[in-house]
Amino acid sequence: MKLLTYSTNNKPLRLGILVDENTIVDPQEAYIELLNQNGQQRAKEIATALLPANPTEFIANGDMALKTAKEAVSYALESAAQSSVLYKKENVQIGAPVLKPNKIICVGLNYKNHILEMKRDFPVHPVIFAKFATAISGPNDTFPLNSQLTKKLDYEAELAFVIGKEGKDIPYEDALDYVFGYTVANDITARDMQKRTIQWLQGKTLDKSLPLGPVLVTKDEIPDPHGLDICLTVNDELRQKSNTEQLLFNVNHLVEFLSGIVTLEPGDIILTGTPGGVGEAQNKFLKHGDKVRVEISGIGAIETTIMEVTES
Repeated sequence: MKLLTYSTNNKPLRLGILVDENTIVDPQEAYIELLNQNGQQRAKEIATALLPANPTEFIANGDMALKTAKEAVSYALESAAQSSVLYKKENVQIGAPVLKPNKIICVGLNYKNHILEMKRDFPVHPVIFAKFATAISGPNDTFPLNSQLTKKLDYEAELAFVIGKEGKDIPYEDALDYVFGYTVANDITARDMQKRTIQWLQGKTLDKSLPLGPVLVTKDEIPDPHGLDICLTVNDELRQKSNTEQLLFNVNHLVEFLSGIVTLEPGDIILTGTPGGVGEAQNKFLKHGDKVRVEISGIGAIETTIMEVTES
């Protein structure tokens, strides 16, 4: 299943399910229609509880939400309710598949070639830092570049995974049981701000510096996240190309390690690190008008346009 958020007529973003390249089903609306057809009382209350419009709440509902969503999608595609619960992508605004998680945990220095190009030592333990929820942006949003604030804006193509259920001290072999799904991320970074102090945070969590999407693919469609091609282009020029099999600390290791430090909760987003080819290593930083595209096999692509906000 491929989850996203969408908005019509500038209304708040809500959960949708992408059923083909251009068609979105609203599972909550579809389930209301299904319950009403079956004569169920309080259909809206039931559907809202089982299939929340907020993606984090949906994820927290676990297998029951997924099972119910599948029923709702099947009904929508097979019934006359199509006109009211189906939407075309070109007619809606697409947002990030997860909006306000409790935690966004990022991993640095997790691909060998990136460690070498940054002239860093190989870490004994995962290098972790955080972003704030205000950094999240949609898969096709613009990024507001303030060149008075940063002169060295960089990109980082990353696989992100989302936690599906609460866990602490999770064993390596059980780690994927706690993963809900996978999405594409770009960890946009202000390198000059990142290096102002030994803590990376100020250069890592600018508003809209975490484009996500285009969908959140449930783990049943990606049973092994360690063989996915990942690439990034800037204005169609290939800058990064790798495969997640090259991760120094894989998804299982990260879940085990992080859950030993903090309780992982439904909706938490974890970025797995970026491969070699970042702009810092080539002295190629992002500028006004650049189009940055990140693509991961089995998930899709996101594209961010860099727009200078200080221009008149």
